[in-house]
This record gives sequence, structure tokens and C-alpha cells, in this order.
Amino acid sequence: METTASWAGRLARLAPVRVAHVERAAFDTHALSAGRPLEGAAYQQGTLRGFEVREYLLAKFGRTCVYCGATDTPLNIDHVHPRSRGGSDRVANLVLACIPCNQAKADRPVEEFVTDPKTLAMIRAQAKAPLRDAAAVNATRWALWRSLDERLPTRVGSGGRTKWNRTRNRLPKSHTLDALAVGKLDTITEAARTVLSVACTGRGSYARTTPDKHGFPRLRRSRSKQYFGFATGDLVRALVPVGKRKGSHSGRVLVRARGNFDITTAHGRQAGINHRYVRLLQRVDGYAYTLRKEMGVSSPA
Repeated sequence: METTASWAGRLARLAPVRVAHVERAAFDTHALSAGRPLEGAAYQQGTLRGFEVREYLLAKFGRTCVYCGATDTPLNIDHVHPRSRGGSDRVANLVLACIPCNQAKADRPVEEFVTDPKTLAMIRAQAKAPLRDAAAVNATRWALWRSLDERLPTRVGSGGRTKWNRTRNRLPKSHTLDALAVGKLDTITEAARTVLSVACTGRGSYARTTPDKHGFPRLRRSRSKQYFGFATGDLVRALVPVGKRKGSHSGRVLVRARGNFDITTAHGRQAGINHRYVRLLQRVDGYAYTLRKEMGVSSPA
């Protein structure tokens, strides 16, 4: 919640943002975890409308068939333990399956349909995953709205409205295009083809010692986090002219007091690079930034 509010403030400082639109997602965890339909006196706060269950499963399994890994195809809700053999409708017994897999499995238990032990173990682990994410969304959604509304006017919309906006503007499903379709809007005239992805990385550890496997201190860490003008986590580029590490190396740096740094690149870690060859690209600020193509938007002709 704090990260989202912080980035909303950053964007408002960099661009003329007048209003924020937030998708107020909500999952009925009581009905999701029930083993039978809840109606009337059994569930006094209303009934689960199925749409929430489907959206929950789509998010949980990444819109992918758990049996064959197929994507970009119609998906059905499948019971791991078939209802005809006593299986319940509780969410721990539900997975997503493409139409061919769903028809091939029919009313067989998953143990008879999936023969690979690793795949079977993965399906069971995914299906029994707890509702922590749903509970976190329910607990923070109103606090997030209040936090954002303190910075700039904030309007809320449902997941159904986001899907409706995206569908009527003929946009494919993706996180970026979903964000573009959140809230009240008329027409989407343009979508970004390049997306800046921001991931939380932290700002390092406050611990002064490194423990061993039994929890006893193994060594002491220095109070200083910077050496030769660099801190662990900085994005750097090293141009090594000679030697075993000759070449250009870009990535996150691990600093050491003796001046020989390690740089984690996309191809692995390069160890023992002297600080004289290192140039700073970006200071560590608790986030990692990458540019990627938005696959849902076609390039111009």
C-alpha cells in the first residue's frame, strides 16, 4: 500500500496528473473457502456470484491450463477431485483447464489423469495455496484509497468495469492494458508500446552480523555501506580493458572495502572487478527498473 501511494506521488510530481483511478478489487474469502453454495440464512451477507471465483482462479493460475500449460485459449473451471466422486466446490478443489484437457480428464481424479509426479505435486500445491493474497487485498483496499485521496482526487472502479472498458476498446488482456482501462473513461486512443517495469528490491540489511545455520553470529558487517563512492545495489557499468574480465559488464554491484567489486549481470556474476573500471548508472533506491515491450500492442506498420 505504501509503495503504491509513494509511486502515485512520484508520478504526480513528474507529470500533470489530475486524478487517480483505482480498481477496488474484492474477494469473498468466506464463500471462496466454503465447501457448498451459501444462500439465505447460511450466508446472510449475500451470495457469491461465480464471477469472483473465476477471476480469482484466473489470477491465481496466471490464465494458464494447469495440465498442459496452454495460454491464450478458453479455460474452464475443473474440479481436482470430481464432484461426481464427492469433490466439493471449495476453491482449494478448483483449477483452470483448457477445453481439450477438461474433456480428456472428464470425471477422473487428477491422480489418474496426471501421471508425472512433479506435475501432480505442483497442481496439488497450487490448488491448496492459501487465500493470503485475497485477504491482503480486502484488508488494504479502503486504506489505499484513503491514502491516495490525500494526495490527489481518487476514484474507484470495479474489476468488472475494467474488463468492460478493455473489451469495448478491443484491447487484449495484459497487466499494462488492464491498468489503462481502470475506472471511468470514454475511449482509449493510444497505448504504450514500451513499458517501464518497477520491482521492489529493498535497501539492504540492517543486521550487523551474518549468522550461521544455527543462528550464531558468523562475522560482523561494516557500518559503512559505501566504498569508493559506490553502494551495494547500485546499477553500474564496468569497462575492463585487459585481463580475465575484459569487456563491458552492466548490472547491480556488490561493493567491498578492498575495492574489488562483484557485478551481477544478465549472464551471471562477474567477480573481482576493480572499482577504477566501474561507472555509476543509477543509485540504489529500493527499486529495480527494466524496459520491456508491451506484447499486447502491435507495432506500427
